[in-house]
Amino acid sequence: MSESDEELMVRAAWYYYVGGLNQELTASRLGLTRARVNKMLAEARETGLVSISIDHQRVGVMPVETSLHERFGLDFCVSTPAFGFEAMKADDELRKQIAFRAVGVAAANHLKRLLEENDPITVGTGWGRTIEQMTLQLAGVRAPHARFISMMGSLTANNAYNPFEVVHSLARRTGGEGFFLPVPFIADSVEDRKVLVSQRSVVKAMEIARSASVCFISAGELTERSLLRLQGMISRADLDSLHAAGAVGDTNGIFFDDLGRQVAHDLNDRTIALGFEELKQLKVILLVAGAEKAVAARALLRSGIVSGLIIDGDAALTLDALGP
Repeated sequence: MSESDEELMVRAAWYYYVGGLNQELTASRLGLTRARVNKMLAEARETGLVSISIDHQRVGVMPVETSLHERFGLDFCVSTPAFGFEAMKADDELRKQIAFRAVGVAAANHLKRLLEENDPITVGTGWGRTIEQMTLQLAGVRAPHARFISMMGSLTANNAYNPFEVVHSLARRTGGEGFFLPVPFIADSVEDRKVLVSQRSVVKAMEIARSASVCFISAGELTERSLLRLQGMISRADLDSLHAAGAVGDTNGIFFDDLGRQVAHDLNDRTIALGFEELKQLKVILLVAGAEKAVAARALLRSGIVSGLIIDGDAALTLDALGP
């Protein structure tokens, strides 16, 4: 099998198994006949390319991965194949679900390798739908000596992407231990934050977080459709004042400007999470799902805290087009 044939087979597998496209749409995206796609998918299963997950390493290094890797001085960059959402005219929710799942699979593969190669290991986690998908896609690994720790306080809503639920799910799937910060995501006041972070249980959890071997975070855009707004964690007035302060995105509830600097804002003073200076001491892997996250992702990559990037192909192309 030639290199080009193998790459086509991998792309077909991504579109069909991860993206959820049927064989007809997969064939259309690749410019192939449905019969050939059917044969490729069967061969992908027979050769072991498709098992529990898709082996991204068989794709080879994509040009956009090299571009982003070099531009932002990363240790590594993994991009899934682009799905071409604009050409597909996919509805917004379908597009997001495909992107979340694709990045989740790639991130789970990376985490699985880390767990298999490092014993013991402490893994820090953020929150959000991309992080949630990473936990859902992680399977087939036992790591009883692994520790998972949330890098931020928890939300009030009991969602699967809540930091507490993320840590609990990872510990359950691997047989490891889970730790979380037993405090709210954002304190009511600066004084309340000081009291909360001085509690012995919180001090211990923060110490574990600062000792993490690696941590996975995501970037959030600051719009009315962002998860923070949809969950009611910030108000419309908060959003407006954050924009006025120069904020373009957040990670773990820490709001930053276009150059990746924490902005001067009351919310940053009340958020309970590891700050940028602390994250700079760790190996941080940024997960990005969705082209709408490109501006926030570029800013966070400029901050100097990110060492690795896992991103969906469409977002990678958008990010690359933004320039340095």
